[in-house]
Amino acid sequence: MIDLEKLKDFVKEQLDGESTGHDYYHGQRVAHLATKMYLADNPQAHETSRMVAIIRAGSYLHDTIDEKVTSNPNKVIEQIQKLLPEVGFEDLEVKDILFTIQHMSFSVNIEHHYELPLSGKYVQDADRLESLGAIGIARAFTYGGKHGNKIYDPEIKPEKLISHDQYRNHTETTINHFYEKLFDLESLVNTPGGKKEAHRRTEYMREFVNEFMDEWNV
Repeated sequence: MIDLEKLKDFVKEQLDGESTGHDYYHGQRVAHLATKMYLADNPQAHETSRMVAIIRAGSYLHDTIDEKVTSNPNKVIEQIQKLLPEVGFEDLEVKDILFTIQHMSFSVNIEHHYELPLSGKYVQDADRLESLGAIGIARAFTYGGKHGNKIYDPEIKPEKLISHDQYRNHTETTINHFYEKLFDLESLVNTPGGKKEAHRRTEYMREFVNEFMDEWNV
């Protein structure tokens, strides 16, 4: 029996006070999205299966080790490594969850593409969907404001992202973030259901940015 409630309590504690769009509710939405897509793509699967539990665990945990959220990812990884068996996961399941949350982010895949286990592909897709659509727009401006980024500056041009360090340290605006990353996420989605939803959300975002530019240039 897997005790996801204990795992959720751990996530709530780790992300308490997080205000850049990577909070507990983001993880909760990722878990719901990833589960929904997996069950839609695999009609024979059941919501109470261990695969679904693995997907949900990775979804809730993924941002607890993110460098944007914690100053000591290795310490949190050690805590998760201890927690997962305590809540009922077996050794190979722990291995899959840990590999997923350590190798799924956009930044670590810029220079090298990591092949995730099937469960991880659904977690990664759901996390990417959270960067798209209305939620994605809201999260982008929340993150940009928290880090002091300008909304837009025509003198600052979008850059082609080629490395983790450049991505983390270059001068950007929130509108540039759409061109540098968000509009490209659709092409990186792994799963059938994820691809369809990513396209819908990306089109919504393109309409928003077009409207923004029309109003900026009035």
